[in-house]
Parts: sequence; C-alpha cells; structure tokens
Amino acid sequence: MTNPTWIITGTTRGLGRSLAAAALADGHNVVAAVRDPARTADLAAAHPGRFAAVAHDVTDTAAAPGLVEAALDRFGRIDVLVNNAGRAVVGAVEEVDDARLRDLMALHLFGPAALVRAALPAMRAQGSGTIVQMSSQGGRISFPGVAAYSASKFALEGWSESLAGEVAPFGIRVMIVEPSRFRTGFHGSLEFAEAAEAYGDGLAAVRADMAGVDGRQEGDPDKAARIIADLVNGDELPLRLPLGAEAVLRLSAAHRSGLAEIERLADLARSADFAGVAPSVRPV
Repeated sequence: MTNPTWIITGTTRGLGRSLAAAALADGHNVVAAVRDPARTADLAAAHPGRFAAVAHDVTDTAAAPGLVEAALDRFGRIDVLVNNAGRAVVGAVEEVDDARLRDLMALHLFGPAALVRAALPAMRAQGSGTIVQMSSQGGRISFPGVAAYSASKFALEGWSESLAGEVAPFGIRVMIVEPSRFRTGFHGSLEFAEAAEAYGDGLAAVRADMAGVDGRQEGDPDKAARIIADLVNGDELPLRLPLGAEAVLRLSAAHRSGLAEIERLADLARSADFAGVAPSVRPV
C-alpha cells in the first residue's frame, strides 16, 4: 500500500514540527508547507524519500491549489491535512485595529478554508481523508485581551463543525484540536497591541502573563503530536480534542457554566415563541 501522506502548515517549529516528526516516525510521507523551506532542511536530509518542503504562505489563498498539486505530484495522494500555522495578537478590542483583525482571520480561517477546498476533491476521489484543524482552548472560551485571536479560532471551529457533517458521507473525517499552553514558541512570538490608557491597568496582568510564560508552559508538543497522530491513525476520531490539563479544566468549567445559564433562562427563552406553534423540525 502507498504510505499515507500528510500536508502540515507551520512546520518549522512547535506542534507542526512535532507532528511532522510523528508522522515520519510512523513511516508516512509529509509535505511541509512553510514560508522558508530551508528551515526544515534537517527533516529533508533525514527523510529524503518521504519529506518535501514547499514554500507556501497560508494567507495566500490563491496558492492553495498549487500546494495540493505539489503533494499529489510528489506522493500521489493526500490522507491528512493539518491546518496548524498560527499566531496571536494580545490587546483589548479597542486596541486591535481592522488590519490586525483581518490578518488573523486570513491566517486562521480563510487560509485553512482554501486548503480544505483544494484538498477535498482528491480526498473524495480516494474515499478517505482526515482534516485536522489546530484551534485552541481560546477557540471555545475567551477572556479580556485575546478577542482578536479567539474571534479567528471561534470562526474556524464553527466552519469546521459544519464541514465535518458535510464531508462525513465521503469517508472524510474532521478533528478540531483545542490545546492549552504548550512549549511551541507560540508565546515567544506574540504581537502586543499598543496599550491604551483606559485598559492599561485592567489588562496589565494578562499582558504580563502572556509575555512571561514562554518556556514555562506545561504542555509537551511531542506528546501532543503523538496523541494526534495516534488518533488520526485509529478508527475513532473525536470532533474536538482538548489537549492539556488546563484545557480540560477550563473547557469543562465553561460548558458547565453555559449549560447552567441555559437552564436558568430556559422558561424565559421559550416564552419568545408563538403560542401553540410546534418547535422546528430540521434535517440535522
């Protein structure tokens, strides 16, 4: 059988690089989509027959079909697409301008969407495939100072949840990964919006925490990559995968709090309907 082939974006460091190493260790092929292929030269040298680096800017949506074609030309199939490339801007809503917000949306939503659209025809033709969307616990919950980042990850999650239902009949699976803090270099490359006087004191602790955590995160990217690879290789794939103890703790608390609020407001919510009209019946 032909070895499975992965496309992974953001492969020069962090979870992307750990995922590439895990896939290669399993004997799979890897196409690394990176801005600078030279930064993956060691992987190319160690796995000359199974690793290919392709220069690619995720925000250039017009380039997505070319990346997919490069993978198909080299290895003949695409089994796993991992949309991993990402970054963050820290700042209050008033501090982050339209340009920065659009940049994050381009990186975390429009870029992945373009790659998925480009890869789906090949996956449908072979009757199988797995799409891994690297989100964050910040894709399900948010807090002051990270609105722009969470907005882009919330958007990715909603888009991906719909995608999962659409492609399941073709044998294509989708998994949304929601990590907490991992030692990936992510926090070392954060962009901080200029602090406005109005939010200086209120967000000071958040800024200091985000700026000072790099190198002290509790998450091990190699362990995370092994978990993801094993799930991808297995028969049962969750729609959402929390990674790290903090993610489990915070996401569980958020779901419990949200459910309690719905239950508290249930009667009030129901009172908004027309009297005597049955609830909607939907196909899904």
